[in-house]
Amino acid sequence: MKKNRKKGLLYIISAVILLGVIIWVFLPSPVEVDLQRAQKGPLMVTVDEEGETRAKDRFIVASPVAGRLTRIRLKEGDPVGFNQSIAVIHPLPLGRRESTEIRARLQAAEALHRETEVLIEQTRINVEKSRRERQRMEQLQKNGLATQQEMEFSRDAEKLRNEELRAVQMKAQAAAFEVKAIQAGLLALEEVKGEPQTIAVRSPVSGRVLKVLEKNEQVVAPGTPLLVLGNPSQLEVVIDLLTTEAVKVKPGHTVLLDNWGGNQPLEARVRLVEPWGFTKVSALGVEEKRVNVIADFVDPPASLGDGFRVEARIVIWKGEEVLKIPASALFRIGQNWAVFVNQEGRARRRVVEVGRQGTFEAEIVKGLKEGEEVFLHPSNQIKDGLRIVKRK
Repeated sequence: MKKNRKKGLLYIISAVILLGVIIWVFLPSPVEVDLQRAQKGPLMVTVDEEGETRAKDRFIVASPVAGRLTRIRLKEGDPVGFNQSIAVIHPLPLGRRESTEIRARLQAAEALHRETEVLIEQTRINVEKSRRERQRMEQLQKNGLATQQEMEFSRDAEKLRNEELRAVQMKAQAAAFEVKAIQAGLLALEEVKGEPQTIAVRSPVSGRVLKVLEKNEQVVAPGTPLLVLGNPSQLEVVIDLLTTEAVKVKPGHTVLLDNWGGNQPLEARVRLVEPWGFTKVSALGVEEKRVNVIADFVDPPASLGDGFRVEARIVIWKGEEVLKIPASALFRIGQNWAVFVNQEGRARRRVVEVGRQGTFEAEIVKGLKEGEEVFLHPSNQIKDGLRIVKRK
């Protein structure tokens, strides 16, 4: 009897072991996944787009009258001085219509010059306001009532206003030269003893030749662009953004410039979001509404020039101690965001509340704790309760 009992017990144990082996053999093996812990740290929300450098004060010098342009000897990169002759034109005899057009252009140039003089006064007022604000913030910081960030912002604002004043003054100077150039064009109305008149086109600024637009001798119409002048050592960055992204950008925002040719990113600050948009056709043939964002370099490198390509990241928000995870861990469930969490070797789906989202990371407001592991790039193979193992 005892012998039969032992025999039966042996059969049961053998059956259980065999069943366990069968289950182990046919049980799906754990799925390898990439895991990363939720952690606290700095997070930046940026608007990313390509841009290019541009000389701040770029002047297109045009022919003041119709005539025969002699060959321009200047080349790209050549230095030019203030009031230096950069081109010579032999004007054609003008009729009543041409002379009326020149006089009308002269009146328009004079009106533009007066407008720039008014802008100079307005900008000087803004410079004085920003100076007083900077002094006020310095006093508040001494008393412990203002942060270092607020102090730096007021200094940057004063610097930007001074740059704006300098730019407006340069525009006023260029407008004055435009008036003189058109006035010189009126010499073509005069006859000097049957001898042909010549008009010297002069540089409105000191700088360098950025581009020669009309190099060879030819007959040109009034207003034909001849050269582009500027100072390549004084650069700004032009970034054209979709209008839906540009509304998030404000003057003073930090801009990080990558892939410009150097090892470290360059820093710039937004000076202006232009108030008008334009239509641009994308590489896919889709019409897009865009707007230019202008940024000034904090420390421009000497190796950059006019028209160089850069990749810009405009920082519209920045936090220091933010609970964050890689954006690739997030997926949608209806209207909610969710992640898969590693819970004792099994996948557990969890709905989370997402705050700010950067390019590669996202802020988690609710649903996760620091140190919990989330799945990266979860595939359709991942189901709730699935056995997983961390990929090595």
